Amino acid sequence: MANKNKIKNKQVQQQPAEKKPVQGLSPVGKKIIFAGFIILAAGYFILSKTDPAGQNFASKLSPFMILGGYALIGVGIAIPEKKQTVQP
Repeated sequence: MANKNKIKNKQVQQQPAEKKPVQGLSPVGKKIIFAGFIILAAGYFILSKTDPAGQNFASKLSPFMILGGYALIGVGIAIPEKKQTVQP
């Protein structure tokens, strides 16, 4: 019985593996996300200027701006932070 308690105590005392700290968005990623929001807002604004038949420039341009804005937001999230190298 005492042997089992020693084994349990050893298991409790083991340290969990150290985890890397969670990092936020990189500064470049934040700028790209901001640009994506601007393009997205402009795309929705231009979408409001389309004609019912969908034959003017706004009808053709706004879908590309909206999709491009969402794509930029995704790219901005995915860009990793640059690692700084130490020079001797």
